[in-house]
Amino acid sequence: MPTPPIAELTDRAREIFRLVVEGYLDTGAPVGSKALAGSGSVKLSSASIRSVLSDLETLGLLAAPHTSAGRLPTEAGLRLFVDGIMQVAEPTAQERHAIESRLSAPGPIEAALEATSVLLSSMSSGAGVVMVPRREPRLQYLQLVPLSSDKALAVVVGEDGAVENRVVALPQGFSPGALEQASNFISAHLGGRTFAEAARAMKEDIDSGRSALDDASRDLVARGLAVWSEDAAQRPVLIVRGQSNLLDESALSDLERVRSLLDDIENKQSIAELLERARGADSTRIFIGSENRLFALSGSSVVASPYRDREGRVVGVVGVIGPTRLNYARVVPMVDFTARSLGKLIG
Repeated sequence: MPTPPIAELTDRAREIFRLVVEGYLDTGAPVGSKALAGSGSVKLSSASIRSVLSDLETLGLLAAPHTSAGRLPTEAGLRLFVDGIMQVAEPTAQERHAIESRLSAPGPIEAALEATSVLLSSMSSGAGVVMVPRREPRLQYLQLVPLSSDKALAVVVGEDGAVENRVVALPQGFSPGALEQASNFISAHLGGRTFAEAARAMKEDIDSGRSALDDASRDLVARGLAVWSEDAAQRPVLIVRGQSNLLDESALSDLERVRSLLDDIENKQSIAELLERARGADSTRIFIGSENRLFALSGSSVVASPYRDREGRVVGVVGVIGPTRLNYARVVPMVDFTARSLGKLIG
């Protein structure tokens, strides 16, 4: 049966439906007619409330897990609630400050992205996920600094002021002059280029014989290229933190569902494919239960929002994974605010 639009529900059916969903999202337990009647929010008898609950169940919006156990929303009911009834609350000043201060900490962008996933996890009681931007920073210069007889530190500075270090193995018998020559050669090719672009230009110069590098300096350049190329290939596509938050008290009664969820989360490529569906969205997207194939068995939800650079291009996705009874009204604006804050950081 197709889910009816919210406008087709009577006022009292809409109110009872809202109270059942909010009660379930708050406690994780089915909501019964006696609890609704006793709350004073509904001016109807228990019998009248049961009749409305039965009608909502017939419409496929509510379900009764056990006889006389009350009702809880179906996935279709949750979708109707999220799209038509839910009142979104803006993040509190304290939450906004926590997000902005965590993202403003100095360090490479990957550290900020990991901090974002940890923060979302702690604030939502779910698992925080961040899809890393598919871009390379533009570089300014590189300096090779000797550490010992067989190692040097490659210090790279980006146009945005970010500084990253890598240890490079040195060939036997290298000279300080070769180290300086290699540093100058690499820096001359870095200005305004990504590392991949600079690497191609350096290789062309060396292969064509246009460079005045001696054998030792060419060896150092090749070692530097190898270290940074390997580093770029190993940068994470997806960061997931806070899986342990999914093991709450309710998980003890449904271990198979939780095991399925944790298995799904371990498959980061599949999560990345799911988050790709949010890249083209204008705002935060909500995937509930079987609406996404990945979490169909575990009955979990994903709240995800794209984040953009200052030119408006989507560079990644940030989100929260949790049970279908996530506090959507709180998590949705939290994810949205985090995505906008990340966009300011990415530049």
